[in-house]
Amino acid sequence: MTMTYRITQPQIEMTVEQYLFDQGYSRGLIRHLRNTENGLTIDGKLVYTTHRLEPGETLTVLLKEEESSKHIVATPMPLHIVYEDEHLLVVNKEAGVPIHPSQGNFDHTLANGVAHYFKEKGESFVYRAINRLDRDTTGLLILAKNPLSACILSDMVKRREIHRRYLAIVCGKLPEKGTIDMPIKRVEGSTIERCVDGNGDEARTHYKRLYYDPVTGHSLAGLCLETGRTHQIRVHLKFLGFPLPGDFLYHPDYRYIKRQALHSFRLDFLHPIKKVPLSFEAPLPNDMQFIGITSTEGLWDSDF
Repeated sequence: MTMTYRITQPQIEMTVEQYLFDQGYSRGLIRHLRNTENGLTIDGKLVYTTHRLEPGETLTVLLKEEESSKHIVATPMPLHIVYEDEHLLVVNKEAGVPIHPSQGNFDHTLANGVAHYFKEKGESFVYRAINRLDRDTTGLLILAKNPLSACILSDMVKRREIHRRYLAIVCGKLPEKGTIDMPIKRVEGSTIERCVDGNGDEARTHYKRLYYDPVTGHSLAGLCLETGRTHQIRVHLKFLGFPLPGDFLYHPDYRYIKRQALHSFRLDFLHPIKKVPLSFEAPLPNDMQFIGITSTEGLWDSDF
């Protein structure tokens, strides 16, 4: 892939390196481009990153990847693609699918399915998951298809410019709306379990009750996160007294659902390259419809 930049008046006196930083390139990526044949050229000629740009010049960047991610076995599996272009991929992940291979699970992860998808297309692909979802959490996930979109999207995550909304089913009648502002830390002696603790990292979750089912005694909650701590939603709602059913760590009640009732419902962000607004939604999964509704249309105000 090549990226082409036409230099205009405001970029006078900027070096190539400074200009690339402004475009979202990381130091590591710029270093990689220096070592790539024809990685950086101006008007067809090789250029150093110390070159000072002049109006009318055309800077071309060659983003070249010849090898796919190593040690990821291509495995045929359902892959629900919501959006794809040359820079990113948005998928709707199923329950029971980890996003990365790990010890004891090398071939049934989202990474394996994506590797197979691109192998079938005859394309190399380096696996870059931008946001994270637990194995049993369903919903929307962003994958970067090249190192530049990965740099920009990762920075957007750090600056909280990728807005994520979740749907969760909780036990009991959740209050109408509120914010849980309680630190979270890892439980001593455990590698995965978390808890609310005053000595933990700050964590802030906004919630709103969207629906209450008196038959099952469960609420459908809409959730927005200001922080992204491990298990934040699950830990915060348990602390509030409204745990998620089916949660093997925090509330192993499997009468209605066999996994934590949590779904990454919506993503809103600017396209990393084109800078146009993108919005995606994934419908409520079948196993979360026991609460008595199949659609969230009209339940969630857009400004929440």
